[in-house]
Amino acid sequence: MKKAALILNILFIVLTLIGAVLVICYDLNAGYAVIPCVFALISNLIYRGK
Repeated sequence: MKKAALILNILFIVLTLIGAVLVICYDLNAGYAVIPCVFALISNLIYRGK
C-alpha cells in the first residue's frame, strides 16, 4: 500500500507540473493544475501515514 501511494504521489506531481505548463502556455483553466495537486496532497498524506 505504501509503495502504491508513493507511485500515485509521483504521478500526480508530474500531472500537476504538466497542468501548470498548460495553464501558463495555453491560457487554460487553472483546474488543470489544481485538481492533480489536491490528489497529490492526499496521496502524500496516505504515504506519510503508513
